[in-house]
Amino acid sequence: MRVLLAEDLFLLRDGLVRMLEAFDFEVLAAVETGPELTQAFEELEPDVAVVDVRLPPSHTDEGLQCALAARRARPGLPILVLSQHVEQLYARELLADGNGGIGYLLKDRVFDAEQFVDAVRRVAGGGTAMDPQVISQLLSRRAQDKPIGQLTPREKEVMELMAQGRSNAAIAAQLFVTERAVAKHTSNIFAKLDLPVSDDDNRRVLAVLAYLDH
Repeated sequence: MRVLLAEDLFLLRDGLVRMLEAFDFEVLAAVETGPELTQAFEELEPDVAVVDVRLPPSHTDEGLQCALAARRARPGLPILVLSQHVEQLYARELLADGNGGIGYLLKDRVFDAEQFVDAVRRVAGGGTAMDPQVISQLLSRRAQDKPIGQLTPREKEVMELMAQGRSNAAIAAQLFVTERAVAKHTSNIFAKLDLPVSDDDNRRVLAVLAYLDH
C-alpha cells in the first residue's frame, strides 16, 4: 500500500516512515510543507495520505486544506489527518462531503503502532477512523439532547465505538459480547436517534457522526 506522508517535525516524520515501512507500507514521499504536499499530490497517486493539520509556511490548517483540495480533485482519496489537539472544526471539514476514506487522530495515537496502522488501513479501505477524544467531545456537546438521553449506557458505549469507525465484530470483541448483541444495540440506537438504517458500516458511522456534529 502506497502512502504519502506530510509532517513538519523531522523526528516524528522519520519515525512514521520507519513505522509504516515496518508494516509493509510503501512511503512514496515524506514532505514537510504545504507547497511540497500539494506538489506531491499532483505528481503521485498514493493509496492513502497521512497529513499533519498544521504545516509550514502558515502553521495553521494548511495541511488539512491541501489534503481536502486533493480530495476534491480526486474524490474518495483516503486521508488520515493528525492533530496535536482536538479541533471539532477539522472533523467537521473532513466529514463535509459525506463520504468515507477519512480519519482524524491525535498525534498521541501515533505512539501505539498497532492502533495507528489499523487506522491507516481502515481509512485506505474507504472506512472511517475518528479519535476517541473527538467522539467524546461530540457526545458531551449533545449530552442534554433528549434522544441521546434515551440511550442505555451500553448503547452509548456501542455508539461511541461505532462512531470511531469500528465494525460490529470489533465492537463485540472490545465489549465482550456477541456480534448479534451489537447488531441489536445498533438497531436500537438508529431507531432512537431517528437515523436511516444501513447495512454499510461506513454509512452507519457517517450517519452517527453527522448526528453528533449537528
